[in-house]
Amino acid sequence: MTVKDIVEKFGLKVYSGASGLGREVKGGYCSDLLSDVMGFAHEGSVLVTLQAHKNVMAIASLKDLAAIVLVKGIKPEEETADASEAEGIPVLGTSEQCFEFSGKLYDYIEGK
Repeated sequence: MTVKDIVEKFGLKVYSGASGLGREVKGGYCSDLLSDVMGFAHEGSVLVTLQAHKNVMAIASLKDLAAIVLVKGIKPEEETADASEAEGIPVLGTSEQCFEFSGKLYDYIEGK
């Protein structure tokens, strides 16, 4: 499955990093604490968060995440979008709450 598949399935907004829509999705991770993401997220994961500042892109790049999904209608800061474009890691958005979206994403990735 690719990031593009997730975008299409859930009607996500692509804010930036569209060149990375072909990235393979291997799992997901949900956290707003970036040290937690750095310590425990796996390569190819989709990060579900409300963190929209540029540091989230530093972690996404370090961990080689597939994409970032911002919840609750939150939009990325300009520096975040710029880094997303440079790294080719998509920043996506949904108006759903973290709990709701994470559950749906989990079911989709696990084939339920």
